[in-house]
Amino acid sequence: QVQLVESGGGLVQAGGSLRLSCAASGSIRMIDDMGWYRQAPGKRELVATITSGGSTNYADSVKGRFTISRDNAKNTVDLQMNSLKPEDTAVYYCNGLIVVTIVQKTAYWGQGTQVTVSS
Repeated sequence: QVQLVESGGGLVQAGGSLRLSCAASGSIRMIDDMGWYRQAPGKRELVATITSGGSTNYADSVKGRFTISRDNAKNTVDLQMNSLKPEDTAVYYCNGLIVVTIVQKTAYWGQGTQVTVSS
């Protein structure tokens, strides 16, 4: 009933920028926290989170370079990535804690989008 669809990944040179987007659709009553994770060989990291009210948190590795934002009317969450480094290369996943019914919350994940940063 609910799905998250990501877009915006690709290949970029070091120092460049990408903007990832994730759209939630389906039977959604409300979306609580949303976030972006990334997975690379030997490592899985929480990149950024944003609450329903717009409060944000970032991993130290991306603080000052990445910005997470959301549009509650559109049920989207974006990740603006600037000053990209080769170490940022990973598959990026968006996550949403979604209130499906009055008594049920479920964490949904996007399919992932590959970000590759070349030297």
